[in-house]
Amino acid sequence: MPTSPPYLSIAAELRRRIRSGELLPGALVPSTRTITREWGVAMATATKALGVLRQEGLVRAEPGVGTVVVALADPDAAPLSRERLVAVALELADTEGLNALTMRRVATVLGVSTMTLYRHVPGKAELVRLMADAACGEVPLGPVPADWRTGLETGARWLRAVYTRHRWMAHAMASFTRPVATPHAMAYTEWVLRALRGTPLSPSDKLHAHLLIFAYVQGLSMADDLEEQARQDTGISDGEWMEQNEPRFDAIQAGGSYPELTAVTSAGGFGLDLDSLFEFGLRRTLDGIAAMIGETSG
Repeated sequence: MPTSPPYLSIAAELRRRIRSGELLPGALVPSTRTITREWGVAMATATKALGVLRQEGLVRAEPGVGTVVVALADPDAAPLSRERLVAVALELADTEGLNALTMRRVATVLGVSTMTLYRHVPGKAELVRLMADAACGEVPLGPVPADWRTGLETGARWLRAVYTRHRWMAHAMASFTRPVATPHAMAYTEWVLRALRGTPLSPSDKLHAHLLIFAYVQGLSMADDLEEQARQDTGISDGEWMEQNEPRFDAIQAGGSYPELTAVTSAGGFGLDLDSLFEFGLRRTLDGIAAMIGETSG
């Protein structure tokens, strides 16, 4: 007789522990590393097992903590509203990523039928739009600074903070030719354009300056999201990954085909992280806009 794939057997055992009360709501479930040791399987198999439980709404990933058991829906909770639906979807996307966000998954977390959600939103696309608008409306930008450079820097840091709180946002807002239409996102654009109002730039140049910074922040934020997904999928830190792969990089460079790369990496004192890259790129981008404003003024 055919046997179930190992990850399904592991998921079944963890499911039993949860339903029997052996693992209570809020308790940590075995990590991918623990599963690999306990069941003698590969990391990918352990990741798939936890993925099954996440899809069933039995567990969720808690950043900095691990994967925990989800409490059953409270029958005395407030009636479902669009606002509550968006809030739950936001939390789900924040902890498990946008790929985990399905109407069925959200319904499971809320303890309602999937069809109930369609009374509030027509589908996932509209739900993501509402989530993006809510995320952009969490923290106000405040008054527009009188100095255009301070304004653009403030706007860039605000956007970076939004994407840091909600890493999935970089992917949800990825299209430039088909932008997500939300009031709060448009308010950000209006705010940035006001910061450029006193400059001699043409309307087209102002829009391009805004979109340039937007694209820069978004690109770094998408990398942030991909890095976090990699950490969850592999169960190892960036340092551990580099330690495992460093011999391969060394072997490639040992042939002497990359002298410039070898020279800069062997000099020491360089530790790449996306925050330092953000600071470097933001300064250079603003320097470029400043040069363009200077040329226009002349």
